Amino acid sequence: MAGWDSLDRYVIVTSDAHGGAAMADYKSYLDPRWHDEFDAWLAAVGNPWVDVTDASNWDNESRIANMDADGVSAEIIFPNTLPPFFDILAHLSGVPRDRLTFEHKWAGLQAHNRWLVDFCRQAPIRRRGIVQLLPNDLDAAVAELRWAASTGVVAGVMLPALPANHVVEPYFHERYDVLWAACVDARLPVHQHQGTGAPDVGAHQPVDTSIFFTELDLWPRRTLHHLIVGGVFERHPDLQVVWTEMWGLRWVIDELAQMTLRLRNIQSRFAGDPRTLNYSQTFGSPVVDGLSLTPLEYFQRNCSIGASMLPRHDVKYCRALGVDRIMWGTDSPHPEGSAPYTTAALRTTLFDVPETDLRSMLAGNAAKLYQFDLDALTPIAAAIGPAVDEVAEPLEDWPAHPGAAFLKEDPLEALLR
Repeated sequence: MAGWDSLDRYVIVTSDAHGGAAMADYKSYLDPRWHDEFDAWLAAVGNPWVDVTDASNWDNESRIANMDADGVSAEIIFPNTLPPFFDILAHLSGVPRDRLTFEHKWAGLQAHNRWLVDFCRQAPIRRRGIVQLLPNDLDAAVAELRWAASTGVVAGVMLPALPANHVVEPYFHERYDVLWAACVDARLPVHQHQGTGAPDVGAHQPVDTSIFFTELDLWPRRTLHHLIVGGVFERHPDLQVVWTEMWGLRWVIDELAQMTLRLRNIQSRFAGDPRTLNYSQTFGSPVVDGLSLTPLEYFQRNCSIGASMLPRHDVKYCRALGVDRIMWGTDSPHPEGSAPYTTAALRTTLFDVPETDLRSMLAGNAAKLYQFDLDALTPIAAAIGPAVDEVAEPLEDWPAHPGAAFLKEDPLEALLR
């Protein structure tokens, strides 16, 4: 059989899929001291999302059948159903502001993490999970990631973005160095997912929740800024961080361009350039003067994108950021992704991407970062993967699906012509 990079079909390792236990099943993963409070939480909590009640979130056989039907050989699983003591999906939730809330939510996340490991072990060749951490207690976070690394089925850790003026320090603070070092030692990349880190906008007017939703991707962007400008990647050159399910790729270009300009304003090395507005004496610091790379160079060394919301008009940014830093994702079972129309989505957005680049974006990059065995996935792809020749044919009759791949609206730059 041909290898994964020469097969007549594509191996797809989706960098973004979601899953979680049926909510009642989390009880067995909690310490018994939490059981009474769990029962009360379960009786009172609401569950407004249809896709979190789908059995494919937790049923191995139906999930594998869905993957096969969609041409997906392997998956990375982010959370989906409500873990104990949460009132919103964990990747949309913020950071606990007091010890009691932290203890409850940490118990809930640990229950999910242990369920996730059991679930991934049902299909270890095709499935890896992202465990969730909280930044409040770093000793607990480091112990959890070391446990996760020992399981053999965990691909990375996820941290919530931090809103301004929060109770814990921002991620450029040196208190997190012990966590970053542990991630490097364990070979577990850090993940930020759209939706976390929003400041409290209240719940007094109907528009409050509207503001929350329209700002979902703002706060994880701050983490990119803090890790680069704050010197985290300079101190930890082997740390890998992934931004997943963020809208398109242009946001990365915009953030890197803004950082590059602002660094020229505050780094002392540019103080003697008469063409550069420089405030290094006022806003500079030893940290920014010690940055040895440009923001783009840090991104291309330390960062990746789980591109599960990739519209056609943003594909042109793949090469600018580095094809080796882009990982396709289906976002299953969420409607904003490509499932169950992944082949159609590829024919809509990536039909003219060179085959070698596309193989990397669909499987090679994710397999390297998340330690999948591509040789083991090749016979699976030979049976269920989309044909290389088919993907190269642009799709003319798009399905009626709300996923980003099928976005028909022109990008802003086209409207300004």
